[in-house]
Amino acid sequence: MNEEILSHIDDPAYLESLYRKNKSGFKDSFGQIYPELRGNRLAEFWHQRLNYDSDRISWGSQAEWKFVVIAALLAGLLSKFPAIFSIDEEFFYPRNLGFIAFPFVTAYFAWKHRLSLNSLAIPLGVILVSALYINLLPENQESDTFILACIHLPLLLWGLLGFVFSGAKIRDLSRRLAYLNFNGDAVIMGALLLLAGGLMSGITIGLFSLIGLQIEKFYFEYIVVFGLPAAPLVATHLTQTNPQLVNKVPPIIAKIFSPLVLIMLVIYLGAIVYAGKDPYNDREFLMVFNMLLIGVMALIFFSVAESSKEEKSGPGIWILVLLSLITIVVNGVALSAIAFRISEWGITPNRMAVLGVNLLMLIHLLLVANKLIQTVRKNAQPDQVGITLVKYLPIYLIWTAIVVFLFPMIFNFQ
Repeated sequence: MNEEILSHIDDPAYLESLYRKNKSGFKDSFGQIYPELRGNRLAEFWHQRLNYDSDRISWGSQAEWKFVVIAALLAGLLSKFPAIFSIDEEFFYPRNLGFIAFPFVTAYFAWKHRLSLNSLAIPLGVILVSALYINLLPENQESDTFILACIHLPLLLWGLLGFVFSGAKIRDLSRRLAYLNFNGDAVIMGALLLLAGGLMSGITIGLFSLIGLQIEKFYFEYIVVFGLPAAPLVATHLTQTNPQLVNKVPPIIAKIFSPLVLIMLVIYLGAIVYAGKDPYNDREFLMVFNMLLIGVMALIFFSVAESSKEEKSGPGIWILVLLSLITIVVNGVALSAIAFRISEWGITPNRMAVLGVNLLMLIHLLLVANKLIQTVRKNAQPDQVGITLVKYLPIYLIWTAIVVFLFPMIFNFQ
């Protein structure tokens, strides 16, 4: 989109058409290239238009809401498949939970971007193959490879959503960065919708119980089951039609929690030594340790995506440098503990999956930390950190595909 805006900067009709097709994408791209367009009268107009703070909420077109409502109903029907077709819930939900949300949000962006069937061939093919594959896996709830496949499959679907979000342009790194920013906005909007929905549900059930009607079973089986799959779609639509609603919240969260997590990590590492906890022989502690690592990595990625919008480095970059360096230490401890357990007790699917993702995270952290340090030393711009971050993301998807499709066969469905 950056190239399209630059090449048509003197064509008002084309820019208006481009903006209406993808408002949030247009705004992100224009913000990135505006510094080199200063002085152009049309560019100044768009700058004022896109940065005008309006209190009005845009609900989108009637056609958009029709699509959202139909997609939400289909997602709700899919979530009701166990009841409709007498399918065992323990069989259906672990395998298909990701399909209740991601494909429908993917369809929303495919429709919004007016993507051709040729552009959608890859995501459609992967979704269909994945759905058949995961539902044909041997029914063994104790199988480690089955559990790993069910856990990793939503991540693969998330990657396909990013592919469609970027307009099927896999080399467009700015769209990958915009996708990370969209995820932050959508999560915040989704959390607000779920909070409001939970409050309304509690009030509704309470009011009916006061008049002697117990509607809990009906409410959860027909209202909540359709409402939960609708939340990601509604959150996505609202963030696309009203980017101003939550786009000021992620920077605040990043600036507040990055230093707090940094302090917590330093104290926690000292507390581990004081308490004598041993991740090398304590399996449960190692699992919690890795969950902490993934959570901190997510915060770093989220903060980097937000800091890349800034034109110059500041205290926030220093905090990200320190946080990434501390996380590298945490990753090193976790990685050495996993390697120790493999050398002592042999290879298992779980250990190999955790070893692989920890190695990928360590390499990614080193790349991001190096670019952050260059930014602090004025050898790189803040936006280059975000580019370094998103360049590496496909590696995670490749590893995810290996865990989902190859691990069950490699380890003989253990």
